[in-house]
Amino acid sequence: MTGWNTDALAGTAGAGAVTIVEGTSFCVSGPNGDMAPELPHGAFHRDTRVVSRLSLLVDGSPVEPLSSMSPHPDRVVLIGRAGHIPGRADTPLIVERDRRVGHGLRERITLRSYSRESMVVRVEIVLEADFADIFEVKEGRAARRPGRMREAGPHRYRIASPVGEHPGLAVSAEGAEVSDGRMRFDVVLDPRGTWSRRIVVAPEGDDLAATVGPDAEAASAEEPTRRFLAWQSAAPTSSMQDDAMERVIRRSQLDLGSLRIFDPRHPDRPVVAAGVPWFMALFGRDSLLTSWMALPLDPSLALGTLQTLAALQGSREVASSEEQPGRILHEVRLGATTNLALGGGSVYYGTADATPLYVVVLGELARWGGLPDESDDLLLAADRALEWVDRDGDRDGDGFVEYARLNEHGLLNQGWKDSWDGINFADGTLAQPPIALCEVQGYVYAAFIARGTLAAMRGDDAGARHWADRAAALKLAFNERFWLPERGYFAVALDRDKRPVDACASNMGHCLWSGIVDDDKAPAVAERLLSPEMFTGWGVRTLGSDMGAYNPASYHNGSVWPHDNAVIAAGLMRYGFVEEANRIVAGLFDAASHSGGRLPELFCGFDREHYPEPVSYPASCSPQAWAAATPLSLLRTTLRFDPSVPTGEVWVAPTSVADFGDIHLRNVPFAGKRISVDTSRNGTSVRGLPPGITLRHEPSPLAVVPVTVPTRRDTP
Repeated sequence: MTGWNTDALAGTAGAGAVTIVEGTSFCVSGPNGDMAPELPHGAFHRDTRVVSRLSLLVDGSPVEPLSSMSPHPDRVVLIGRAGHIPGRADTPLIVERDRRVGHGLRERITLRSYSRESMVVRVEIVLEADFADIFEVKEGRAARRPGRMREAGPHRYRIASPVGEHPGLAVSAEGAEVSDGRMRFDVVLDPRGTWSRRIVVAPEGDDLAATVGPDAEAASAEEPTRRFLAWQSAAPTSSMQDDAMERVIRRSQLDLGSLRIFDPRHPDRPVVAAGVPWFMALFGRDSLLTSWMALPLDPSLALGTLQTLAALQGSREVASSEEQPGRILHEVRLGATTNLALGGGSVYYGTADATPLYVVVLGELARWGGLPDESDDLLLAADRALEWVDRDGDRDGDGFVEYARLNEHGLLNQGWKDSWDGINFADGTLAQPPIALCEVQGYVYAAFIARGTLAAMRGDDAGARHWADRAAALKLAFNERFWLPERGYFAVALDRDKRPVDACASNMGHCLWSGIVDDDKAPAVAERLLSPEMFTGWGVRTLGSDMGAYNPASYHNGSVWPHDNAVIAAGLMRYGFVEEANRIVAGLFDAASHSGGRLPELFCGFDREHYPEPVSYPASCSPQAWAAATPLSLLRTTLRFDPSVPTGEVWVAPTSVADFGDIHLRNVPFAGKRISVDTSRNGTSVRGLPPGITLRHEPSPLAVVPVTVPTRRDTP
């Protein structure tokens, strides 16, 4: 997931950057809470930077950071101390900044003196707003002059926007004197005294900006927290023998809760934004895969994603946005200058995989028992998606879905590795479009299977046979055209001349997940994915280290992506490669423990034996949706938890006890009920299953038992 045509990023937010998020609003600052416009700092709302500079000065000096803590995703408490005071070894003045984000910024600044004498200090706040589009900030080209703060009433100020589409900014700061763009407070502190003031910043026209009294402000500030806590209270709970693993799972739940966004017109349709800071928007591929991985946590994310994407499904031919009838979107942008986005508008459709993935996730939701009784509209959207697969997806009629952008500004590559150099041959030569990616054919295969399942649920036996026949034909053609017998793995793609693109890439692991791989080829694929050239010890690289384009510090050509590995692990387990799948599970949980329990969007693909910790990729999003959902998918993979409500069965066959110890899950949503799952050396139990659901203590029949490979432990 990039949404960009380049792999180079303009810079990072700096060491110790602090991020908080609520819906489509988020804030990035330095460790002391200050924001610098030349860095990717600021308070952002709907893809627009509404605060570009925020500096707190005490007697003319910035605050020295001491610590920060985030009790909720939308709130951070930053603790620091004032600058050095002559004649004292340590300053006696502690500064606390209690900050919340949501439709703007709310911050309470508190000074606490530990001096036995009175103190007089000047507190200054420098606040600027450049209203830059998030694209401009990310690429380091937000060069417009910030608006000036002007008085608009008692304790109220405004900053006019230089961007005509944006209404401007309202600021409330009780007791402040404003001049030269600074708010000033002359503070007298009694011995061991305390002083506190609240600053409220919100887009003009926001309800908060209209009523900035303390009661109204407090009520509005608490709403995101109440919504988050309500969601968290309904979430599953886990108790694990492996404490580090349990911390990672809990971190994932918190991050996914913070990344939920809501359409005010449909507040009952939660979706997950792709990631902070650059992708706080709905992305088709990202949101679909994330909601699939998050099914054990909250199936409503999958339902909300499917409903929202159906409402925005393509209905016409528009070359500038690459919209086509039935196509599922790539991204939605909401900023003040959406013409800077891909496609020149707010919605861009240039992706080859989101459309079949829509049908896959719809089928998975049905298997999980989360499909509403009235779901005709979703089924119609799925059929329109499959019509796109046949019509616009398969442009030349060869049976494979390929892509080539329809304009000069769209994405060159339109799979999940969508950087400009993401698809290449073994010698490093770039593949030329139209390109048919191997994993996209797998997604289409899985979409055919899913549509057949949905047909069977409705008693449509002819439809079920039709889609099963389509899937079988595609599987046969795929294994004939994409398999490279001399190399022992699948081509990552076919290029415009239908030549196999022979780079060894992680994409073929997605083919295991979809089930499109023939049984006799799976052992070689598994062996290659876990080879030293591909597996770093933390996870599988996006590209083998023996390939011409390999670079462990690149975005898509040798890095490790957690979500990619979650899909690969699920695919390996599906085909019975238990040890290989659990090596990936263990590696990623170990990687998360080195970053506070949170997996980043990606990290560099250096070998674990060379560096004892994962090496960060500088512009990696964190938190990021499908990275946050990865631990949930890994947990489900190692438990081999596979539901099938349409057939009245659920399979649980844990592989994890020896490696991860006992695992106890409570309040897991399943088919409209809440179940408990307990695994230990004494056995496995599932309580609370709905009537008519039979528990199977064995791998799902979806799994294919492969020929044994030398490194694989036999399937228990």
